[in-house]
Amino acid sequence: MENKKIEQLKKYTIDNEQQAGLTTNQGLKMAEDEFSLKAGLRGPTLMEDFHFREKMTHFDHERIPERIVHARGVGAHGVFQLYESLEEYTKADFLNDTNKTTPVFVRFSTVQGSRGSSDTVRDVRGFAVKFYTDEGNYDLVGNNIPVFFIQDAIKFPDFVHAVKPEPHNEIPQGASAHDTFWDFVGQNHETAHMVMWAMSDRAIPRSLRMMEGFGVHTFRLVNKEGRAHFVKFHWKPKLGIHSQVWDEAQKAAGKNPDFHRQDLYEAIEKGDYPEWELGLQIISEEDEFAFDFDILDPTKIWPEEEVPVKIVGKLTLNRNVDNFFAETEQVAFHPGHVVPGIDFSNDPLLQGRLFSYTDTQLSRLGGPNFHQIPINKPVCPFHNNQRDGMHQMTIHQGQTSYHKNGLNNNQPEPVPVDQGGYEHYQEKVDGGKIRGRSESFLDFYSQAKLFYNSLTPFEQQHVRDAFSFELGKCKSEAVKNNAVELLNRIDRSIAEEVANNIGAVLPKDNLEVKSANKSPALSMATTVKKPDTRCVAILLNGEPDNAQLLQWVQALAANKVNFSIVDKNLHTIDGELKVTDTYDTADASLFDAALLISTNGKLENKAIEFIEMTFNHFKPLGISVSDYAALEKSRVTINEPGIFDLTKVTINNFVTGVAEARFWSRTV
Repeated sequence: MENKKIEQLKKYTIDNEQQAGLTTNQGLKMAEDEFSLKAGLRGPTLMEDFHFREKMTHFDHERIPERIVHARGVGAHGVFQLYESLEEYTKADFLNDTNKTTPVFVRFSTVQGSRGSSDTVRDVRGFAVKFYTDEGNYDLVGNNIPVFFIQDAIKFPDFVHAVKPEPHNEIPQGASAHDTFWDFVGQNHETAHMVMWAMSDRAIPRSLRMMEGFGVHTFRLVNKEGRAHFVKFHWKPKLGIHSQVWDEAQKAAGKNPDFHRQDLYEAIEKGDYPEWELGLQIISEEDEFAFDFDILDPTKIWPEEEVPVKIVGKLTLNRNVDNFFAETEQVAFHPGHVVPGIDFSNDPLLQGRLFSYTDTQLSRLGGPNFHQIPINKPVCPFHNNQRDGMHQMTIHQGQTSYHKNGLNNNQPEPVPVDQGGYEHYQEKVDGGKIRGRSESFLDFYSQAKLFYNSLTPFEQQHVRDAFSFELGKCKSEAVKNNAVELLNRIDRSIAEEVANNIGAVLPKDNLEVKSANKSPALSMATTVKKPDTRCVAILLNGEPDNAQLLQWVQALAANKVNFSIVDKNLHTIDGELKVTDTYDTADASLFDAALLISTNGKLENKAIEFIEMTFNHFKPLGISVSDYAALEKSRVTINEPGIFDLTKVTINNFVTGVAEARFWSRTV
């Protein structure tokens, strides 16, 4: 299956690195491509210069409208492998046959910013997966956060308008720290749960490879007997869930705005293929109302302690795109792209998305034939009576283009359900026409409190700091006060601290949810911790012991730790190791740890700045100095947690610290 998709894409591939004559788009060989056709060397350009007109016209139309949300994205190809058959729950072929390898394309993205915004902003991340199955394309279009801001799709334009740069001045870009967003939050309390997640470390991931993915909505799985189960989809990263700290994320945005997309690209190029396991939460239809939350509410999770996650397969990204525009930018996702055995629930946000995504692609990709673009084309044949339209790339033969027809033996004809034809689940629906919200959707605060209760003290402090930063950027006192009033309904301690920090009014009455319930799965503190693919900056200050340096580098490599050697200038060490970065080009915000090797009695100022930032961001720091007095000018305290004196401990101790990633008990 994977090879089938690769071969299909190769049909549309032109390798411009191969020797070939320059031609126009019509195949005409051109002898000149530097000068337009003129009447004399200093005369006017002539209208008959078809080559100039073709080249310039194509350039003028190279860009397509960017996505309204999720504009900033990066994609990669990969495969999905099923661990065990799920035929008990679904008839979807790719979830039944463990011998099949299903090719996929995955696009990660931020939500708020434009294509030119930075990767490391505080934002929700899109996590969209296109499965190229034998039964058609299936798109699982989700986020790295399992809930959303709103309950009904009719409010989606309002939410997006509020979170986007404000229309009067187009500020701020790639950020939610402004009045209109927090005004929306204060006026729409269904956002309470989501803003807790958005203000947590989940919204500033260390890497796209180190974040969870969620289908967000409640879907249905339907088996061959027609029995249905409700399901939520999870992607669990094999490297664990890890984040940046806020100061680090802001600095990285300036030092390398492409930090996440470069990290993903380089990992795949090195063969450090990112992996996630697919998990399912499954609820039988009989238990739809067995919980103290509505399972159709997109602002609610199904706590994993109540509904365990069943791990069923693995996603591996193993190939970068050949052309960003043709693949990552033109890929078209849609939650309505399903296969037999996967169906929808009555989640009102999902129902609206089923309309919106097709409508969006018509504008972005220029018409109804976007499914014929190679990255969107299914691996299985497709036949129907849809013809013509802008950008039609198929030459249809035959007299008939309608159903039913007798002139062509009614071809193409509908496929019976028992032969793979799709059939919507026959759910009984009975109710009067109404615009409104179910009473079971009205608890806005309990799960917001559950999320906060489940965090460790340092994670809770990060949430309070994030609210203080975001609301501190707002200008309207009413917006600040309304947001604090919302926080007061979740947790009084958050409201008190934030109100004090931003000068807002704390409500007189404590209206917080009275609950001590926790869900350990919501904290990132207990996640998988590995040194694999972490990146260490080896800082040189003076002339190192080359044999010792080589030994340490080999130990890092043996533990799958990446490294860059940083010095004042680029050079080769002993003919074996290369200094790959200078203190001018490297920055502590772009590394997971630092290893300082100093043979001088004085540290360079930029080396001091580097280790101080590493220290302040709670990262592991290895120290090998010939004169400890050299550290006195810095604010690094060598006896603090996560500081490894390599004159006293081994490099493997430092590697263990790299795996730990952060030392939150450190005094900074």
